[in-house]
Amino acid sequence: MKKMGCEIAQRAAILALLATCGAAHAQSSVTLYGAADAALLYTSKTLAENGGNGGKQFSLVDSGLNSSRFGLRGSEDLGGGLRANFDLESGISLANGGFNDSNGNFFGRQAWISLAGRFGEVKAGLQYSPFLYAIDETDPRGFSDFGSGAIIYVDNVYATGLFNSNAVSYASPEIAGFTARAMLAPGGVAGDFQAGRQYSFSLKYEHAGFAINAAMYDGNSGAAQPTPVPSDIEFLGRTLGVSYTFGSVIAKASFTNYKVAGSFNNNVIAGGLNYSVTPTVTVDGGVWWTSDRNQTGNNSILGSIGAQYFLSKATVVYAQAAIVHNNGKMDTGLAINGALFGVDGTTVGANVGIRHFF
Repeated sequence: MKKMGCEIAQRAAILALLATCGAAHAQSSVTLYGAADAALLYTSKTLAENGGNGGKQFSLVDSGLNSSRFGLRGSEDLGGGLRANFDLESGISLANGGFNDSNGNFFGRQAWISLAGRFGEVKAGLQYSPFLYAIDETDPRGFSDFGSGAIIYVDNVYATGLFNSNAVSYASPEIAGFTARAMLAPGGVAGDFQAGRQYSFSLKYEHAGFAINAAMYDGNSGAAQPTPVPSDIEFLGRTLGVSYTFGSVIAKASFTNYKVAGSFNNNVIAGGLNYSVTPTVTVDGGVWWTSDRNQTGNNSILGSIGAQYFLSKATVVYAQAAIVHNNGKMDTGLAINGALFGVDGTTVGANVGIRHFF
């Protein structure tokens, strides 16, 4: 009887252990997510190989509003308020099935692991910079892939600061309305700690519908692991942006400087509004004035408007229109895909498309 009692106790202990393991496993999750976005694009001018006007264009393009992508996002509850998180995200083109809107690698948008808790979050791997987060949050058109500050950003530095390889970052919890982010990406070049080194900081304050966001970025060229789409352009970036929400309207304004080594030293002043007309209809508009501090004759002004109609929480149809005027050597375009760089003079364009989040 004593032996039987011991066996029963052992079995009960094993079952308890298995139940505990099952409960711990149940606290982990992995989610497939993404966005599919395609549009018809028209522009009155295009940039030819010789730098001149290549004429009008009408084409199907990927990512007319937001970048098409898919990814795997996971999280595990470690107990005591700690969580382990990861994200693997790839850009993809609906136009041809290839990579797009990334640094050209398979998981070229994000590939990181983090530890998060009451202290904030520490993240390691390929990730967005605090500088990018700040510009995105104060862009009047939500950093659309057509007619927004995103085009000016990529015009200046391609994927640098968007997709930062070999990076470690920290995001603080909110304290009295303040949140902060910091990132360091060593270049990984043996014998040269400065080659490819990137760092960025941001500080944000929010209260009663008002927000102010300041950030900087400093990056060197010459990373040990160059990417197909340049992500180590040497530049200094500074931005200061504000937003205010009143009812269904959000007003935003910002100042950004891109000081690119051997190229432009551009000041960008932006402003605009986003208005939720109904729960299913939103409209927005913005203006971006860019001027080269090295040569003020190089300047551009970009203006755009857009409307979105939500067929569901996940699917939206949209229409956007924009006009850009370039002077001197300025080459501001209209769209990330299909019209990234513009030509001298005035160009108008528009797109209509559909986006689905999953």
